[in-house]
Amino acid sequence: MPAVTAKSRTTRPADAKQRGDPGFPQFRIADSPFYLLARTTGRYSIDMENALRAIDMDLPSWRALMIVSESNPSSVSEIADRAVMRLSTMTRVVQRLEKRGLLKVERRKGDARVTEVYINSKGMRTARQVRKIASRFYNLAFHDLDAAEIDLLNVLLRRVFRNLALRPD
Repeated sequence: MPAVTAKSRTTRPADAKQRGDPGFPQFRIADSPFYLLARTTGRYSIDMENALRAIDMDLPSWRALMIVSESNPSSVSEIADRAVMRLSTMTRVVQRLEKRGLLKVERRKGDARVTEVYINSKGMRTARQVRKIASRFYNLAFHDLDAAEIDLLNVLLRRVFRNLALRPD
């Protein structure tokens, strides 16, 4: 097996994992998965916010409605956890949606410390309306990806999310 010299190590091109690591001397922001995720999320957020404004909605409200429509009821803390938002922020979102008559909020029977959130029929109608808007962006973003690619992307993103939960010291 040939010996690896200092010169051969420096001439070999850096791989994608190295180039995306901010600690690597040849780091390139354009190769950073977090930068690419942030750009993608930013583009999606701006476009969705603009589209949702037409029906007096915003992204945090959309996320809360989707979560409760899938898991009805949900506690405010469960919604915040699934949406990856601060509890105080999600509490305000839920309160706004309740004032609009889209959600109903009650204390959990047996544990008054927990606030249960229920979606009502008006909330479900609004959720369907928002899903139509979101579907347009989904189809635009993924029109040239097949089902296997979307499955792989979802698997990888879930794995990265789990890894982040490990939190380095």
